[in-house]
Amino acid sequence: MTQTTSRLFKPGLRPWLTSDTPQSRFQARCGRAWMGWLKLAENRLAMVGLGIVLSLVLVTLLAPVLAPYDPLAADLTKRIQSPNAQHWFGTDQLGRDILSRVIYGAQYTLMVVALVVITAAPVGLLVGTIAGFFGGWVDSVLMRITDIFLAFPKLILALAFVAALGPGLENAILAIALTAWPPYARIARAETLTVRKSDYIYAARLQGVSNTGLILGHITPMCLSSLVVRVTLDMAGMILIAAGLGFLGLGAQPPMPEWGAMVSEGRQFLLEQWWVSTVPGIAIFIVSLGFNLLGDGLRDVLDPRGGD
Repeated sequence: MTQTTSRLFKPGLRPWLTSDTPQSRFQARCGRAWMGWLKLAENRLAMVGLGIVLSLVLVTLLAPVLAPYDPLAADLTKRIQSPNAQHWFGTDQLGRDILSRVIYGAQYTLMVVALVVITAAPVGLLVGTIAGFFGGWVDSVLMRITDIFLAFPKLILALAFVAALGPGLENAILAIALTAWPPYARIARAETLTVRKSDYIYAARLQGVSNTGLILGHITPMCLSSLVVRVTLDMAGMILIAAGLGFLGLGAQPPMPEWGAMVSEGRQFLLEQWWVSTVPGIAIFIVSLGFNLLGDGLRDVLDPRGGD
């Protein structure tokens, strides 16, 4: 057992995490993470948001276990049934169980959010750090391209991309990613302009660190906290755009149980058979609210300057 591990268990985990004199970078990082978690846990609304997000992940992973019926199985003898003991949220116009379709629809919602984040956030971070670090004509060119994307509402721009690429969930995800990166580039550029003339950057440059090493090893980590907050807050918007594309028939195609498409399918029955559209609409609302609450909590923890 190493000396660090011995220190971890002899006095207990909490004293090790809250030590004012950490003995290693790992201990210091764990301590910061622990203090951040304690601050986040004090925010009850943020914990509600975290609970909603974790529930979404859990429902996605356990969909085959939680769903009482096949989400694609049609039974016209049970069409448009109101909520009852067999179908808690009723059935749709093809007799499919709405609860099962909402549960499986969580998979598509989480997939959209995850794929957009892992594509749009790195692109925005890279563009912003390069623009802020080099400045001059590089900054001007990259930021003017960013301004062009920012000039259009996200949904309108996503509609244009999907119209060019064709309807489908994959094209919808690509379109949302293409419209989501500019705000991240702006944030990364602002953070880079703040830190690029810091003493530790000059010290690293004197040690022979290349521009690539400075951007990836010293500047990018300083931008991550602000980026994480913005990404979390933007997830609700991504979900709404994906639902909007599905509602217009440009996202997930039938019979996929995507929440926006489900709302669209039930709009013709909204006045009398309200549950067909209302249940997936409530699911969209709850998940969007969860990401917003969690994002507000993370902003207080990771970006204290904007927390008041």
